[in-house]
Amino acid sequence: MTRFSLLTLPEVSVLSRRMATLSVVAVILVTATSCTATVPSDQLEVAETVDMCAAAAAPGVASDAVEATGEIGTSASATFASPLAVTSTERTVLVEGDGREVTGTDIVDYALTVYDATSGGLISQEGYTGPPQLPLAAATIGPILGCARVGSRVVAVMPETDQGGPTVWVLDVRSASPAIATGAPQAVPDGMPTVTLSEGGVPTITVPNAEPPAEVELAVLKKGDGPLVAAGDTVLLQYSGVRWSNGKVFDASWSKGAPATLTTTDVIEGYRPALEGQTIGSQVLVVIPPASAYGEGAINDTDLTGETLVFVVDLLASAPPR
Repeated sequence: MTRFSLLTLPEVSVLSRRMATLSVVAVILVTATSCTATVPSDQLEVAETVDMCAAAAAPGVASDAVEATGEIGTSASATFASPLAVTSTERTVLVEGDGREVTGTDIVDYALTVYDATSGGLISQEGYTGPPQLPLAAATIGPILGCARVGSRVVAVMPETDQGGPTVWVLDVRSASPAIATGAPQAVPDGMPTVTLSEGGVPTITVPNAEPPAEVELAVLKKGDGPLVAAGDTVLLQYSGVRWSNGKVFDASWSKGAPATLTTTDVIEGYRPALEGQTIGSQVLVVIPPASAYGEGAINDTDLTGETLVFVVDLLASAPPR
């Protein structure tokens, strides 16, 4: 049976956990921890891009009552009268940045301070100092982020959820970039599947009319100039996977509306070389025979046993274990 796992953003992100109640994005990627079936498709269905301006929560009495000081992206301290009555998600832009507007296909580097709206106490801070953190997919936090410009400071309030009581957030938008590989194009060895990209960077994979390889084969399609991905790192990536047997798509982050996150040590054996030792910004093509994927067996449409798998992976960002 094909194995999948429902992946969430890393534990370092308070914002992403709280926003899970507002986001409809579900990220599924092939790993080796649970079991379900796949439905192959001849075409990669790309999720509709989120309209970030339309997704933004409206300002309200509670969010307008919050003030914040500190250099944007470096420090933040909020003041508000507690207990602050929060009955719905509200959003107020305290400082409008002078960078470009964030779009629904971006990933965002941010800094965040979270307070308890009832007591006024500090809950957490992230993104100001310390080890690098993963950016967030803008589409997953649309109500809070909206189409803010880079350099903006946004205040948001959220009512009580199953994650905890009402909260006040100060979110600084440090940078934004498209969620695609940006490296330099590289020559591809003969005999490998071919990859064409749409204007938005979505891959179409064409499998050659030939026997699949017996060993894992890998080609770097774009060479990024970012840091190397190490074993155990958490990686933010876009991916598409097809079956060698019929060229059909069986899974892709592009159809989920946001990039996926995973830890390099939690994937099938043949997938790891597409991550570990590669540079951020790269796009990697990897062909994985059954022995390094889901084992030998009769090929069918309900799982990936016996299948040689072909992935195109865009490496967007990585963070070391915490």
